[in-house]
Formats: sequence, C-alpha cells, structure tokens
Amino acid sequence: MNSLAIDKPIADTRVVVAMSGGVDSSVTAALLAQEGYDVIGVTMQLYDHGEAIDRPGTCCAGRDIYDARRVADAIGIPHYVLDFEKEFQGSVIDDFVETYLAGETPIPCVRCNQTVKFRDLLGKARDLDADALITGHYARWRIGPDGPELLRGTDHNRDQSYFLFATTREQLGFLRFPLGGMDKTETRKHARRFGLQVAAKADSQDICFVPVGRYVDVIDRLRPGAAEPGEIVDTDGNVLGKHDGIIHYTIGQRRGLGIGGGPPLYVVRLEPGTRRVVVGSPEALMKDRLNVREVNWLGAGDAPPKQGTRVSVKIRSTKPAVGATVFGGDGGTAQVVLDHAQSAIAPGQACVFYDGERLLGGGWITRQAEG
Repeated sequence: MNSLAIDKPIADTRVVVAMSGGVDSSVTAALLAQEGYDVIGVTMQLYDHGEAIDRPGTCCAGRDIYDARRVADAIGIPHYVLDFEKEFQGSVIDDFVETYLAGETPIPCVRCNQTVKFRDLLGKARDLDADALITGHYARWRIGPDGPELLRGTDHNRDQSYFLFATTREQLGFLRFPLGGMDKTETRKHARRFGLQVAAKADSQDICFVPVGRYVDVIDRLRPGAAEPGEIVDTDGNVLGKHDGIIHYTIGQRRGLGIGGGPPLYVVRLEPGTRRVVVGSPEALMKDRLNVREVNWLGAGDAPPKQGTRVSVKIRSTKPAVGATVFGGDGGTAQVVLDHAQSAIAPGQACVFYDGERLLGGGWITRQAEG
C-alpha cells in the first residue's frame, strides 16, 4: 500500500491532478511528482477564452491555464487542457441562474465539484488509466471500517470539506486530497522550495464566471427580462416599497432595501411566485429547523435514519458547526432540527452534516412555503 492507500508501487501508480493554476493544486502535483508517482496534470477550460480575462481573485481563467502549464513544465509532468465549457454551462452556470430566479442563493463551487469536476473530469481521469484523481482541497481522506471517509482539514480556517458534501461513496474511492493535513503557510513553503512561479499567487475568492462579484449582470445577460419588479412587504403583508427583482436580495440582507424609517429590517423570505420580498425583525430570521433535498449520505446505511441521528451541521461555509438531529425522509430529503435556533438560513445554501471531524454528507436547504 503506497502513501495514497493504493495497492501498487508508487512508480506504477498513475494519478491525475486537477491543476487550477493556483498554489494549492500546483504544490499537490509537485509533491506527488517528487515522491515518484506517474503524475498527469489537467486543467479545465470552463468558459470562453475571450471571457477568461486576467482578473485577480478568480480561478480557471486564461492566466490560470498559463500558470498551470508553466508549473507542469517546471516539475516535469505532462499537462493537458480539457474543454468542459458545455458541461460547465449546463451544470453550473445555468443552475446558478435558475437558483437565483427561484428565490434561492446558490453555491456554484459545490455544483462544480459535484458535476464537472467529480463526474466529468473524474471520468476523463479513468479514461487516462489513472488510479486516482487528486485535488488541492483542504480535506482529509482515510480508510474507515466501512471504506473511504472524508474528514475536515487539519487547519479549520482552511477546511474545505463543506464544499465536498455532495461527493458520493463511489467518487470518494477514486479521490485523494494530499493537502488535508497542512495549513496554507506550509503549502506556500513547499511552493517556494520547489521554485514554483505561483508561490505568492493570491487565493481565488470570487466566483470564477462572475465579473467583480456582479452576479446580477450574469443573470441579466443569460435571462434578459427574467428579473421582474415586485413589492417589499413586512411579515404581515403590508406593502413597504418596491423592488426591481428578487435576484437583488438574499436572506438576512439589511442594506439596500430602499425603505427608510423605523427599526432595522432584514430580508426574511423571498417569494418568486408573488415576486415579493418579505422583511422583518432580526427575531423573524431565527429558525430552529429546516428541510433539505438531494441528500448525499456518507454515514452508516444508505440514508439518514428516519428515527433521527445526532450530528453537527454547518449551514454556511463560514459559520461554525452547531448541534442538531437529522431525520431521514423520502426521496432524498431530510429534516434537520437544530439544538438552538440560527439566523438567516438561506434556501439554496448547503446544510452539511458532521460526526466530529468526519463528513457525513449533506443536502440543499429548501425554500419554505410562501405565505
């Protein structure tokens, strides 16, 4: 058994490394090449080169493809650019737009992992006779009593397991995450040691296909006229103002409501059917239970038990995990009852389940009924 828990000599083990052009995936490739693995670097082209501008804070843009190729040349591995524009448009960008129009707040990075990266790219890695697909995510992989398990990254400030909740058992058997036991400082030290040109490159922050954070511009371009005006109402239905489209609002938003006077008000619900933005007090944002769909379960059995099981959950990637009980439902659904009410639970976001450090899966938070 080699260092990737694959039953082959290192020199006979072929791995495909998803190289985004950033420091994390570059160091991942360099470390494995140094260890003696048969490493192939691949970079996904996800949108048109004409739109893939050299813009700091993104990933998979034109500059990133160039950086990935330079790193591959420097460490002496083959490198390929794979065209996934069509797949990315259909599985990620279109889903992003439709989710906003449905009054929800999407997480396109999870959809990308779930579809383009761990479905389409993983399939290409198999076509290349690879034994594993490797990424630079900060999450840990181990063999547990019932097979592969995914754990939070050692550095909880860098942990990316939340964005991997939709990874299936089958995919997990083929994936590896070598950086899970490191922190970013250690990763950059390795990059300098290898002399990689990306050693000081800034981390990606923005959604790759959204220019300067203006997601509304993307929606207007792809669905012109889809954002219809409507009313801003309080929780009793009283009209307080007008808006230009629910896509401009997210749950918990306070600024930019355009209604002055009185106590602070927050967006507590979006109603695409009536095109209403419902606002209320901070107390109205507090919820102690939520429903999720498209549940991916990595714990014992095929789904969360209907009688309930104790977990901790994260309802935002930046929020700490909190205690809860998850009750499995029919058709890939579940109900999550929180130990303590939480604020601004946004439909379209992910509710991710943990047992201590171990990722148990998760699901997409559903929008509550209107009215």
